Amino acid sequence: MDIAIPAPLTAGTVAPDFSIPGTAGGAVTLSDYRNSKHVLLAFFPAAGTPVCTFEMCAFGEDFGRFSAAEVEVLGISMDSMDKLEQFRDAQGLRVQLLSDIDGAVARQFGALWKSGTIANRAYFLVDKTGVIRWAHVEEHPGLRRENEEILAAINSVTA
Repeated sequence: MDIAIPAPLTAGTVAPDFSIPGTAGGAVTLSDYRNSKHVLLAFFPAAGTPVCTFEMCAFGEDFGRFSAAEVEVLGISMDSMDKLEQFRDAQGLRVQLLSDIDGAVARQFGALWKSGTIANRAYFLVDKTGVIRWAHVEEHPGLRRENEEILAAINSVTA
C-alpha cells in the first residue's frame, strides 16, 4: 500500500537539520558541517543490495575528488546501525553511512519511497550555508546517478 509522501525538497530550500547515528560512531548532525564543508546526502534503499553496493563503493573510489571539492558524502538509509556497519566492513566503504531507522529524515527531504519502508535513491547537495544547491530524486530506487554527473553538479554550484 502506498502512503502519502511529501514532495522532494528543491534547490534553494534551506535543508532541515537532523541528527542521526553514523558508522563513524555517535550522531551526525547536518548543521555541524555549516561553514566548513558542503554535504552530499545520498539516500539509498538498502545496504547490501547490488545497486546500493555499487553506488557506495563508487563514492569511495572517487573519495578524493569529493574531498577536493570540499564535499562530505553521507549515505543515508533506513537500515539499522548493525546492518550498516556490516555493510561498511564487508565492502571496505570510505563514506560514512547514517541510519534513518524510522525514515524521519527521508520524509523531511521527500526521499521516502511510496511503500514508506525504504528510502528512494535521492541526492541533495547542501552547501556550507545549509542551503540545498542541487537535488535529484530517482523515478524508482533501482536507478542511480553516475559520479561524473554528481561531480559536475557539485562543480557547477560550488565553483
